[in-house]
Amino acid sequence: MDWQELTDLTQGQPFMVERVRLAGSGIAIEGQFEPPQLAQLSIDDQVFVAAFVRSHGSIKEMERTFGVSYPTVKSRLKRIADELDFVDTDPAPTGAAEVVDRLRRGDISAEEALAELEGRR
Repeated sequence: MDWQELTDLTQGQPFMVERVRLAGSGIAIEGQFEPPQLAQLSIDDQVFVAAFVRSHGSIKEMERTFGVSYPTVKSRLKRIADELDFVDTDPAPTGAAEVVDRLRRGDISAEEALAELEGRR
C-alpha cells in the first residue's frame, strides 16, 4: 500500500501508524507513530507541493502546470502552509555559550550579552 491509497482510505481523517517494518531487514517496530505532516495532506495537496518543489518554487511554472492564476497559486500555498507546523529556525539561546557565540558573530552587542547573562542568574 502506498501513501496515496492510505490517504484515499482515510479520507482526510487523522490516523496513527501502529506498526512499521524496515524493508531491508524485516524488523518490525510497534507503537503509535504520527505520519509526517506532508503525508497528512490530501493527495491533491501532496501533488501540488511536489510540483512546487520540482518547479523550484516558480509560481509562473505552477500557473502553467495547473492552468490557474497567480493569486490562485498563492492562495493554495498559503492554505497548505497554514496546515503545517514550522520549526523555529531561530530559537532563543539556551545557555551562556550560545550568548557568547552570538556576541562573537556580532549578532548582539556586549551590553545585550551582559543583560542576557545577568538575567539567567
